[in-house]
Amino acid sequence: MDRNKIKPQTFLSRVPLFNSLQEEELDRIALGCTELRVARGDLIFKRGDPCNGFHVVLYGRVKLAFHSAQGAEKVIELIGPGHSFGEALMFMGSPYIVTAQATEDSLLLHVAKPAIFREIENAPSFACKMLAGLSQRMHGLMCDLESYALRSGTERVAAFLLKQPAQAAAGETTITLPVSKAVLASRLSLTPEHFSRIMAELSARHLIAFKGRKVAILNQDALQQCAG
Repeated sequence: MDRNKIKPQTFLSRVPLFNSLQEEELDRIALGCTELRVARGDLIFKRGDPCNGFHVVLYGRVKLAFHSAQGAEKVIELIGPGHSFGEALMFMGSPYIVTAQATEDSLLLHVAKPAIFREIENAPSFACKMLAGLSQRMHGLMCDLESYALRSGTERVAAFLLKQPAQAAAGETTITLPVSKAVLASRLSLTPEHFSRIMAELSARHLIAFKGRKVAILNQDALQQCAG
């Protein structure tokens, strides 16, 4: 991908929500797109800001989080390339209830609400795709709730590690944690100290080895058993 010059239609055609649309339909939606480049640590929006559309991540990563008055943070979701966020509140006409912040240099497309509503009126199948995407997001959040309530911290960490894209080289399978350990701990509803203890325990059992964000999976079958 040329990071200096982005054609919205090209990228939108690769996103599941838009990949069945015809060229002229993509052209119409592209008219409602705004390119947004954000540096690591930049806020994209904060709780209470008006929601006038939704965002799609082209590259980079975004965290969605709640913040307490005392400054505590609870990470709700980590949004990577090809995924979107903000659709539900766009339809509700409500302000944002979370804060969105880039965890690395990122490029986003903001798709304006009028462009989406025009396509829904023109193509019922597009409306069905929007509903499917929202339903999938809700299912994911319910699975998270089940995990936090019924699974141990070790089970949550092991399951997360097994879900990450892996690379195999020289007989070793490695993954790269997508965010810092503190952010990941919040995403898994753990304290940073608890997360570090779990990683150390998995390492002591020779299931993983890690340095920084690089994690080698040494015994995938045993790690799978830990995940429950």
